[in-house]
Amino acid sequence: MFFELVSNIDHVVTFATGAGIREVERLRKQYGKGRWRKRKGIARIKLADGSLVVAELHWYEATGIGRKEYKIKSILEESLT
Repeated sequence: MFFELVSNIDHVVTFATGAGIREVERLRKQYGKGRWRKRKGIARIKLADGSLVVAELHWYEATGIGRKEYKIKSILEESLT
């Protein structure tokens, strides 16, 4: 991971489930069977260079397994602090 979560993830939305996820078979092989969902939300993160930004994140999640493979989809706002 090239960033660190600084706040909770807000405005969480599920936009793909089960067979709607292209990589569901890989996720099941790598992390185990589960009810996989692809989700997105907005959070404040700290980048590798130390800057704080607000970004839209995407990740995979399954009950009992947790959140896996966070990805920064877009930076929405750059913070001064």
